[in-house]
Amino acid sequence: MRKTQQSETFQHRLEQFNPGMVWLDPSNRVTALNDVAMQILGPAAEQSLGVEKSGLLGLNVLQLHPERSRSKLSFILDSQAPVGCPIQSPPPVAMMINIPDKVLMVKVSKMIGAGGIVGTCMVFYDLTDATTMPAAPATAQVLPPRRLYKIPVYRKNRVVLIELSEVLRFEGDGHYTTIATRDDRYLSNLSLTDLEKRLDPEVYVRVHRSHIVSIRDIIELVRNKDSVSLRMTGHEQSLIPVSRAKVAQLKDLLGIV
Repeated sequence: MRKTQQSETFQHRLEQFNPGMVWLDPSNRVTALNDVAMQILGPAAEQSLGVEKSGLLGLNVLQLHPERSRSKLSFILDSQAPVGCPIQSPPPVAMMINIPDKVLMVKVSKMIGAGGIVGTCMVFYDLTDATTMPAAPATAQVLPPRRLYKIPVYRKNRVVLIELSEVLRFEGDGHYTTIATRDDRYLSNLSLTDLEKRLDPEVYVRVHRSHIVSIRDIIELVRNKDSVSLRMTGHEQSLIPVSRAKVAQLKDLLGIV
């Protein structure tokens, strides 16, 4: 009941958000954007490209995102390519994008005109304040990323915020990440690299190129000849491989001599 009430409360908050909107031409170049999109994408363009806000029009939208986010955005733009009937628009696609100081939920939909697909509409919501804690004071020129305390996922046309304390592990698979909690599994398109930068390193550790685990939920270290695996709490009881390079670090974190 508590989760349902929290989800409903968040959905109500989401309805109050002022969305960013970007219009793209068939080549994914920006043709128009609203003030919210300008406020979020403008600084990104200035930092990464040295382009002033007035120069956003005409730029390929991929250039406005960090390089690590471009493959994911390109993936959903390509997945919206028209197939079959030229006057039928594919269904909207939603994804989460993690940029240095923001967590965005992006929805993409092809737009149709008299002759078929004429471009793309991108609508995004800034979930940063709902999912992260304020950044720690900077000790250098670059601000550290804000720590996640909730993970946004898109399920059954709704955004669900998963409490980080309930997450046992993350498993990467291409453009997606499987999030395993004590009693469920979710699919997110935040990458393991994005997540690793925003998770508390004293709780979550990357033990393998495809796995991040919660140290407090490890119940067994399993040796099998030259390999080491982990067994986690929860209903899965699956074994998680540990890279050789991570074994010493993991033993130290677990207090194993």
